[in-house]
Amino acid sequence: MRVAIYGQKYKEEHQAYLDTLLNKLKSMSYDTFMFQDYANQTGKNYDTYNSHEELNALKPDLMITLGGDGTILGATILIQKMNLPILGINLGRLGFLASTEKNKIETALEAWDRGDYRIEERSMLKATSTIPIFSENNVALNDFTLLKRDTSSMIKVHSYINGKFLNSYWADGLIVATPTGSTGYSLSCGGPIIFPTSGNFAITPVAPHNLNVRPIVVPDDSEITFNIEGRSEHFLCTLDSRFETVSADHEITVKRSELTTKLVFLPEIEFMKTIRQKLSWGFDKRNI
Repeated sequence: MRVAIYGQKYKEEHQAYLDTLLNKLKSMSYDTFMFQDYANQTGKNYDTYNSHEELNALKPDLMITLGGDGTILGATILIQKMNLPILGINLGRLGFLASTEKNKIETALEAWDRGDYRIEERSMLKATSTIPIFSENNVALNDFTLLKRDTSSMIKVHSYINGKFLNSYWADGLIVATPTGSTGYSLSCGGPIIFPTSGNFAITPVAPHNLNVRPIVVPDDSEITFNIEGRSEHFLCTLDSRFETVSADHEITVKRSELTTKLVFLPEIEFMKTIRQKLSWGFDKRNI
């Protein structure tokens, strides 16, 4: 069994959890490889990989991420088309995707070894443009956004679904979120929480000028097209944590990607329980 470890930002307080992970993998006779940049940050010597090509050549059976949800988003680009499941160990804060708490590392690995887990296949979105953007890394697990950049003035985003006019949004920006991304940026802007297997996109305006403009949920077999206007010549376009500058000359289309991301969950972790816990539903601090 081969395991790839991926992290983005190493902190000294993480070393104990990293040691626990590596020692457990060694005791299970798993071959282990670490993302080179993360390994370099630790100042220690590990077997490493440095790119998608090197990772693909190793043919790992599992990727383990160390960090938060953003770390998993970074890993999705590294493992494109590899069909590699991700087990996220939460060293961050909220952790909707990185669902394994750091004090359960050994428990999670033992569950993986005996097959006591489930894999959820999460949909992704893809962005294309009349002027190319994001090269081959044009997919996202969480969301796509268009945002104002150079001025404080709002922008105007003309939006179409399957070629038919939906709305012109006067706002600071616009988000298209997958079900997985519905608990991220979209949620903080008033978007709906969507169950992971719902087969939808949420279109959520960011600080809309018209208060009667609300988030909307559309089928994920839709093609959503955008044209942008504004006082500035340039605007910000993002896919998860990656960004590019676009202009009014770009016509951008967002649709469901043929790629998916496979996430590993322990049996006791399920979506309704997660959102109750992470969002403190039913928690009344007056009783403390």
